Amino acid sequence: MKKALVIIALSISVVSCNKTAEVKEVKTAYVDTSVLMKEYTEAKDLEAKYKAQAEEKGRQLQAEITRFKQDAANFQSQAQANGQAWAQQRGAELQKREQQLGYAQQALSQQLQQESGVEMDSLVSGVKKFIKEYGKKNGYSYIYGTGDAATVLYAEDKYDITKDIIKALNDKYKDSPKAEAKPAAKEGEAAKK
Repeated sequence: MKKALVIIALSISVVSCNKTAEVKEVKTAYVDTSVLMKEYTEAKDLEAKYKAQAEEKGRQLQAEITRFKQDAANFQSQAQANGQAWAQQRGAELQKREQQLGYAQQALSQQLQQESGVEMDSLVSGVKKFIKEYGKKNGYSYIYGTGDAATVLYAEDKYDITKDIIKALNDKYKDSPKAEAKPAAKEGEAAKK
C-alpha cells in the first residue's frame, strides 16, 4: 500500500513537471496625465471658457473698485471742508462699500471655482472612462497614470501611450456634435437664473 501511494505521488509530480506553464502576455502602458490635460482640446476649451468668464466678470467688479477708489480719494479731500460729523458718516459708508467689494470678489472667485470644478470633474471622469475603453479595445491588461498624481514611479518610454490617447480623445471631441452645444446650453441656463 505504501508503494502504491509513493508511485501515485511520483506519477503526479512527474506529470505536473512535464506540463508546460501557460504564460499569458501582460500588455501594459502608461499615460502622462499632466501632459494629457495640457494637450487635450476639450480641457483647453474648458480652461479658456472659465478664463474668459473670470475676465468678463472681473472687469465689472474692477469698475466698481475703481469707482470706490475715486470716492475714497474724494472723501479725503472733502473731509476737512465738510466737518468731522460728515467725515465719520461718509467714512463708515466707504468702509461698508469696501467690505462689500471684498465679499463680492470672494463670491465671484468661489463661484468660478465651483462651476469649473464641476465641469473639470466631469471631464476627468470622461477621460478615465475613455482610457478604460481604449485599454479594453487595444488589449491592455494595465494602463497606469503618471504626472501630477503619479501612480508609476518608473516606466520605459516605449510604454508611453499618452500621445495616442490625446489624439484619440481630440478626434472624439472634434467629431462630437455636442462639443459646441454644451457650453452654449449651460450659458443659456445660467442667463435664465
